[in-house]
Amino acid sequence: MTTEQKVAATKVTVQLVRSPIGCQESHRATVRGLGLRKIRSTSELVDSPEVRGMINKISYLVKVL
Repeated sequence: MTTEQKVAATKVTVQLVRSPIGCQESHRATVRGLGLRKIRSTSELVDSPEVRGMINKISYLVKVL
């Protein structure tokens, strides 16, 4: 594997598919922490246990691409 492939393999792309309006405040903060703003906005993040935990917390709001 080249260096570029290793970097690509350690990234995860997340897309906001539902509005966080009406959700718990901590879930809204998690959405913002992942760098998501509007519906259908995407964010490319480092694939780490912390990020995976944030995604699992708001799994009903996001889609992993």
